[in-house]
Amino acid sequence: MNNKRVYQLPLQTLSLILGFAAWVLLSSMISTIKVDLHLLPGQIAWITAIPVLSGSLLRIPAGYLTNRYGARIIFMTGFLILIIPMLWLTAARHFEELLGIGLLLGVGGSMFSVGVTSLPKYYQKDRMGFVNGIYGLGNLGSALTTFGLPLLAASLGWRNAPWIYMGVMLLMALIVFKTGDREESRVNQPLMKQIKELSRQSKLWVLSLFYFITFGSFVAFTVFLPNFLVESFALTKPEAGIYTACFIGLATLIRPVGGLIADKLNPYMLLSLVFAGIGVSSLVLSLSPGFGVYTAATMSIALFAGVGNGAVFKLVPLYFVREAGVANGIISAIGGLGGFFPPLCLGLIKGFTGNYMLGFILMSGYAWICLVIALLYVKYFRKPARESSAAVVAFQTR
Repeated sequence: MNNKRVYQLPLQTLSLILGFAAWVLLSSMISTIKVDLHLLPGQIAWITAIPVLSGSLLRIPAGYLTNRYGARIIFMTGFLILIIPMLWLTAARHFEELLGIGLLLGVGGSMFSVGVTSLPKYYQKDRMGFVNGIYGLGNLGSALTTFGLPLLAASLGWRNAPWIYMGVMLLMALIVFKTGDREESRVNQPLMKQIKELSRQSKLWVLSLFYFITFGSFVAFTVFLPNFLVESFALTKPEAGIYTACFIGLATLIRPVGGLIADKLNPYMLLSLVFAGIGVSSLVLSLSPGFGVYTAATMSIALFAGVGNGAVFKLVPLYFVREAGVANGIISAIGGLGGFFPPLCLGLIKGFTGNYMLGFILMSGYAWICLVIALLYVKYFRKPARESSAAVVAFQTR
C-alpha cells in the first residue's frame, strides 16, 4: 500500500464537504436572490430543485467513472467544472440562467458517488459502515453554506460571494491533483452491462427504496426549510440559515454512529427503527404544530435520517463488488431524487389545499412501507455481512 492511500478517507471527506457546499449555493441565497430578480414562488421551487435533480442523476456516471479512472481524476474534474456556474452566477439576471447554473452545480452533489465507490477499495468490509459514515460527514458542507453564505452575501453582496467559492474550488482541485492516489485499482467493465446485471438484483432496488427516504428526507428538508421558516414562522434569513444548518449538522454527525451500529448489529433491525421514527415524526408534522413541536419533529427526522443513511451504505459494499461504482450511483441517485420531488409536491399540495398536511402523511406512509420490508429482511437475511465477504476480500487484494 503506498503512503497516499493512508489519507484517502480524510482527503475524500474534505472533497465531499466542498462539493456539497457548492451544491446548495442557490438554495442558501434564494431568499435574497428572489427579491433582486423578482422571482415567482413557482420559479423559486424549480431553482432550488434543479441542483438536486442534476446532482442525483449525475451520480450514476460519477460512480462508473470513478471505478474506471479513480477518485483523483473525478474529484479534480468536478471542482474545475464547479467554477463555471459560480462565475456565471456573478452576472446572472434571469430565471433561465439560474436553471442552467443549478444544473451545473449538481456536479457538487454527484461527488458523493465518488467516495463511496473508491473507499471500499482501501478498507475491510467489517469497517465499511463506520468508514462510509465518516465520509458522509461531507454533508457538513451543506450546513457550512446554509449557515455561512447568507452572512457572506449580506456582507459582500450575493453576486460577489461566489468569488470566494471559486478560489476554494481551484485550491481543492490542486490539492486533489497533488495528493490523490494515482494507483487506485480500476474496474473497466461496460456501463450498460453492469446496469443490466444490477437490474436483476432485488437488493439494489430495496436499498434504493430505503435511501429514497433516508437521504431524500435529508436533502428535501435542507432545500425546503430556509424559505419555509421565513414565511411560516417569521424567522429572519440568518435565523432560518442557522436552524437549517442545525438540521444538517445533526443528520450528518449522527451518520457515522449509524454506520458503526450497523457494523455491530443487524442493519435491517436498525433500519426498522429508523423508518418507525420517520413515520411518527412525519405524522406530527402533518398536524401543522407550533414552532416548538415542529422543531422537535424536524430534528427527530434529522436524527433518524442520519442513522438510516449510515446503515444503508453499510450494506451496499457487502452486496455489490465489481459493479460497486454503478450500484452506488444508482442507489445514491434515487436517494437524491427523494430530495427532488418532495419540495415540489409540498408546494403543489399547499397550492391546492392551503397546507402541507397531505404531503407529510404521504411521507409517513412511505416510511411505514419501508418498515414492513425491513422487518422481512430481518427475518430472512439475519447475517447479510456473510453473503459477499469472500468477494470483497478478493477485490481488495487484487
